[in-house]
Amino acid sequence: MKALCRLDHLGIEWMGDPPATWPAHPVKRHFDVLLGRMLQNEPASPEDRSVPYMKALHVKWGRVDTDDLPEMWASPRDLRQYGIQSGDLLVCEGGEAGRCGIVGSPPPDCIIQNSLHRVRAMDTASVRFLKYVLHAVDAAGWFDVLCNRATIAHFTREKLADLRIPVPTLDEQRTIVHVLDRETARIDALIDKKRRQIELLHEKRAALISHAVTKGLDSNAPMKDSDIDWLGEVPKHWQVLQLRRVVDRFIDYRGRTPSKTSAGVPLVTAGAVKDGVIDHSLAPEYMAEEDYTDWMSRGLPEVGDVVITTEAPLAEVAQVQDPRVAFAQRIILFKVNRTRMLPSFLRYYYLSGSGKSELLSRASGSTATGIRSDRLRMSLVLVPPLEEQRRIAAHLDRLVVRLTLPVMHIESSIETLREYRMTLISAAVTGKMDVRQEVA
Repeated sequence: MKALCRLDHLGIEWMGDPPATWPAHPVKRHFDVLLGRMLQNEPASPEDRSVPYMKALHVKWGRVDTDDLPEMWASPRDLRQYGIQSGDLLVCEGGEAGRCGIVGSPPPDCIIQNSLHRVRAMDTASVRFLKYVLHAVDAAGWFDVLCNRATIAHFTREKLADLRIPVPTLDEQRTIVHVLDRETARIDALIDKKRRQIELLHEKRAALISHAVTKGLDSNAPMKDSDIDWLGEVPKHWQVLQLRRVVDRFIDYRGRTPSKTSAGVPLVTAGAVKDGVIDHSLAPEYMAEEDYTDWMSRGLPEVGDVVITTEAPLAEVAQVQDPRVAFAQRIILFKVNRTRMLPSFLRYYYLSGSGKSELLSRASGSTATGIRSDRLRMSLVLVPPLEEQRRIAAHLDRLVVRLTLPVMHIESSIETLREYRMTLISAAVTGKMDVRQEVA
């Protein structure tokens, strides 16, 4: 018995020593853990029927989506063994291993696929407490250690069952859950409010860009009907031209899949083009130096060239800032005729609602929607006089900076709130913060 007590109070790998009154036990001592069943696409017996099932995709941190579930075939025995009910904790076996959520109201006869574990508590434990513990395990980076996320992560049933966790009394667990439910709800509400502020700023930016590139800066300028439904009236002295009239070359980098390395020339994929800029941090990939010249033989980029994504994410636009980059498939680069159009004005035009609508109207495809370069050539653009383009682009540059700064401040405050939320959870479930006074 003494040896068992010493084992119960040994330190926990991901958090260190728990409080003296909290034993450290493996999950399997207090929870029943079941891995879901393999996907069955056809009935195996006359008793089988098609039922809804959940997979890792449906589990978010803290909650489970139960809308529009796929279906698989299952037997009555499968329904009994793998069925889920309100209050179950579902934990991801793969993907973002360890991500977990509580089931709310599942549809009847719903089961889980083998990308999920179903966790149910025994008499002395709370799955809601375990949910917060797994949040803390993730914050500590321990899932990376257990599951080797650098390759294909698998949080097996054995790893989950053997994971050592702090185990306060059931009353203490309930108290911790009560406090964390209340405080995280407050934090989440504040984060949602700040996200809405960012959405409003983005909407304001989009509206101001659209007005500038379709109506101009002079509110007294004579207008004319463009004869295009989505454009309406435009300044009388502006032209409506096909894109091929203002772009000298369309360079499409389709072909073989580019080779990728851990270092070399930055490789810009479609996922790195967002909100008008090329953000390499969104998709940090590289091309080998020895492959760069051959891959880019169709045309090297120059500062200011415009790029557009031709498949998902569709119709994202940006300008080249650093010419020492390689472009992957699903991107077309424009060599703009700068005696007719400023690349910066063209970029803003395609950031506007009108420009993006025109791009999307050129998309086609029965499976994956995309924009072919031949259809892109025929898309329509507004072309003000060059000097007016310059004034509009400069005006929008100042405007974007003015609206981007508050967005950055709000995003920073959201990140601070997220960090505080995680710190609060970790402190509560590891006993570093006594929440009993909070309840009192």
